[in-house]
Amino acid sequence: MDSCDVLIVGGGPAGSSCAWALRDSGLDVAIIDRQVFPRDKVCGGWITPGVLTALHIDAGEYGRDHVLQPITGFRTSCIGYDSQTETNYGRTVSYGIRRREFDDYLLKRCSARVCEGMSLSSLTRSGESWIASGRIRARLVIGAGGHFCPVARFTSGSHTGVPVAAQEIEFEMDAEQSARCDVRGSIPELYCSADLRGYGWCFRKQNVLNIGLGRADPHGIAEHARAFIRLLAATGRVPFEVPPLKGHAYFLYGSSQRQIAGDGFLLIGDSAGLARPLSGEGILPAIESGLLAAEIILAAGGTWGTAQVETYKRQIPERTGNACTGWMTQVGRVLPPQLTRLAATRLLENRWFARHVVLDSWFLH
Repeated sequence: MDSCDVLIVGGGPAGSSCAWALRDSGLDVAIIDRQVFPRDKVCGGWITPGVLTALHIDAGEYGRDHVLQPITGFRTSCIGYDSQTETNYGRTVSYGIRRREFDDYLLKRCSARVCEGMSLSSLTRSGESWIASGRIRARLVIGAGGHFCPVARFTSGSHTGVPVAAQEIEFEMDAEQSARCDVRGSIPELYCSADLRGYGWCFRKQNVLNIGLGRADPHGIAEHARAFIRLLAATGRVPFEVPPLKGHAYFLYGSSQRQIAGDGFLLIGDSAGLARPLSGEGILPAIESGLLAAEIILAAGGTWGTAQVETYKRQIPERTGNACTGWMTQVGRVLPPQLTRLAATRLLENRWFARHVVLDSWFLH
């Protein structure tokens, strides 16, 4: 039977960042993932500069061999209404990436032992260790497998909570599509739902287009997404057929009852339900949770006990940017539908509100 000090289940940004932070610790760190990298990942593929800072990634160096689309502004509007507000910062405030490239890059540089194409089929306690899939013995298991993380399932059992449901697609445009697409790479487009329960987006990254829509109310998500695609075609933003969308789900911070840490285990990233409530951003919270976990492990000399569990639970809100979730998360639930639609349209038409609240506060932090 193989053995390691730390077994990370999931090779996405959360898992690879945690392993990267433990690279010089002297601990034997292993990562397993059921996929083989590079692999496609359903995601908007938008990162804030904080991601590069946290991981010590030089934008110029990364951009030489990978898609790294500078974002200098946004177009914001409300679905079903014609008015749009364009905000231009005159400088790079975010980047568009391709997850298949970005995740593969992070995994390759993390220095951990990586076993791709391996699922976690079982997780049982044996003394002070875990036995994973009957094949690997580990002192500490870290769940980094996203919304459907098997570590969360084996350690938390049944859990409650309403996840965000999203449907999206990322594809390379041919020359004709690229010429007809009116979306600019430097100016992604955000379309808020009139009931304030979600938003759609359209991001261009060179000749790659990413379109999607997510809602905190998962009922009818397929029809909401189809209507959004029809809107993009009718307005001339994307006047050609879009490939079928793919679905995924994730918990916003505070919406899941999962136990994020316990005896010999912890959850990071989407497996812990850390996406920011107002924007749904998951990549930076995932990375920060992985780095925080590594810091606590290092400070404890590679051990994980009650003190470390409590420290992780206490520090995770601040570290992931979720200490304050904001009042707008409840507006769509408490206002009557007509007032909600009026609030959405009036606020998004206001240039100051669009920039300083929606963009600066909710999305760019």
